[in-house]
This record gives sequence, structure tokens and C-alpha cells, in this order.
Amino acid sequence: MSEYRRLDVSEVGDVTVIRFRDHKIVEDINIQELAQEMFQLIEKDRRGKILLNFSSVNFLSSAALGKLITLDKKVKAGGGTLKLSNIKPEIFEVFAITKLNRLFDIKEEEADALAAF
Repeated sequence: MSEYRRLDVSEVGDVTVIRFRDHKIVEDINIQELAQEMFQLIEKDRRGKILLNFSSVNFLSSAALGKLITLDKKVKAGGGTLKLSNIKPEIFEVFAITKLNRLFDIKEEEADALAAF
């Protein structure tokens, strides 16, 4: 799906798997674009089961975390499910410090996350 600049989107069964193209998600303009693309999947395309695979992400800003929280709310409001996978230890530490590891359903590997839907 080449309609996305910041995301690689694929389907595994009825789950939409999103991989990030950027290794560092820090610049506001990129975060806005990224969020817009993710929100479109929920609002326009009506995707209900979303898996965010962070395997290519080495750094994530707090602004990006804010967009993930908004995405989670949008998915849940639509009756959907959001899971995260393949988060590197240094990024997971940020989720733990901010207690976002309690908000998000985070699995170690993509296969584990897919099996949990």
C-alpha cells in the first residue's frame, strides 16, 4: 500500500499490521503525518484490529507517545483492539516509566501479538 509515507501497512488475516518506516520518531511534522496516517486507518478505513510493530524504531519522542494514546482511544471508541509488539528494551523502558505499559497490550514478538487477537 503505497498511499502511506510513514507506514508499511499489511494484512495478516483480519489484523492490520503497521510497521514504521522511520527509525527515529521525533520530528513534529513527521509525528503529525504518522498520526494522520494511523488515524485514517481507524476512521476512514474502519480497521478494527491493529498491531503496531516497532521493530524498526530506535527512538520515540513523548509527542509520539501522545499520538499513540490518542490512537488507542480511537480504536477502542470504534470497538476495536490495538496491540503493540517488537518494542526495543530502551523504548519499552519509557513505556514502563510512564506506566503506558499498563495501558497498551504489548507483546514481545509480532507472532505473539497476532495470536492474542
